[in-house]
Amino acid sequence: MKKIIFWIVIVFLAIQFIPVNRENKPVDRKDNFVDIYKTPGNIKTILKNACYDCHSNETVYPQYSYIAPISWAVKDHINEGREYLNFSEWGRYNEDLKQNAVQKTISTVRDLQMPLPSYVNYHPRANLTTEQRKVLQDYFFNLQ
Repeated sequence: MKKIIFWIVIVFLAIQFIPVNRENKPVDRKDNFVDIYKTPGNIKTILKNACYDCHSNETVYPQYSYIAPISWAVKDHINEGREYLNFSEWGRYNEDLKQNAVQKTISTVRDLQMPLPSYVNYHPRANLTTEQRKVLQDYFFNLQ
């Protein structure tokens, strides 16, 4: 039993040396959603608290994201989130992608699919109130 625990500890320590790229790409204001639309402060706050860690190049990595294998899962979620929608690269999207992203944002916020419950568990500021969800939906609805 001691050998098994020893090897588990060795493997756990060894995987800490597998690098995870946490570097954010620079944000170009001409492509950044909030700059393009001159987004009001209250909406900007909601987006930064609830969306930007996974859907922008402004991710703030929490302490737990530096521990493997959790770090791998966090980075995978961020990569996936940016693939679906990246507010920092909004200006590079064509009009069809923008409209699709707007509609998807409205529906996922309305249907409580975003932010993900697993994210909200560790980031209480991302837990949107009914009023915040309505404000966000209305804002995106007006972008259509």
